[in-house]
Amino acid sequence: MTAAFYGQVAVITGGAGGIGIALARQLGAGGASIVLADVDQHALDNAVGGLEKIGIEAQGVICNVADLASTENLASQAFEWRGRVDLLINNAGVSQNKHGKLFDVPMAEVERVFAVNFYGVWHCCRAFLPRMAEQDHPCAIYNVGSENSLFCAVKGSAAYIASKHAVLGMTESLREDVPPHVHVGTIIPGWVSTGLNPEEFLHLGMSADTFASIIVPQIAARERFVVSHAYNAVRMHERTVALDDAFARNAPRHEGDDEHDVRHVIARMRAAARKQD
Repeated sequence: MTAAFYGQVAVITGGAGGIGIALARQLGAGGASIVLADVDQHALDNAVGGLEKIGIEAQGVICNVADLASTENLASQAFEWRGRVDLLINNAGVSQNKHGKLFDVPMAEVERVFAVNFYGVWHCCRAFLPRMAEQDHPCAIYNVGSENSLFCAVKGSAAYIASKHAVLGMTESLREDVPPHVHVGTIIPGWVSTGLNPEEFLHLGMSADTFASIIVPQIAARERFVVSHAYNAVRMHERTVALDDAFARNAPRHEGDDEHDVRHVIARMRAAARKQD
């Protein structure tokens, strides 16, 4: 992966620590210039300084991704810096602080989690994508989901799990809204030791640097799904096996079963309209 990102500009939200700064080091080692976005000025200054000490060109921008105007300012500053953005990684996220059964979790907590984990990603895509679409070179947006985009990892975390499921669905839809030179994908971490974890559990997760070393080559290869924790496939398959079984028993495949498939119906309608023209 030597110099795989040479001359490119990478923007990373939630970039002052954890996965964000680990990705910055890996991408910078591959030749990228880095724009770090975070809400914490002190942490941001330290992160940028740390990158510069190891020879990585970087700048920091204060950004609250929960606020659309703040993400639009981030996009403006990022494009003004080098006149281009080649990679946007929407990494900023928060954990669910108040756990419990769905009907016991305060709505303020649900809204706080979604404001960053879902709307924060939406805001950044909205702010950056039009400008990235106007560029004349390949570029990419990667949204950071979670193993919780695929299954429920921790009980009592409905707000967090729902927000990460939503990120996956939004990203898959966004893939169809972009021109061919803009790649869109989802990063799906398993348990990584970051500031989102309680301190007593930090030693149990994968280190952020190890995680970054696994996924950055996948980002360079423009994978649709960027993955890291092998056992996540086991948990994911628990759901897909149950779904396959439900369809096999209750809605088995048969000739003509695409009659009500939305995509096939739309395709037939368009084909009929072309014939009339």
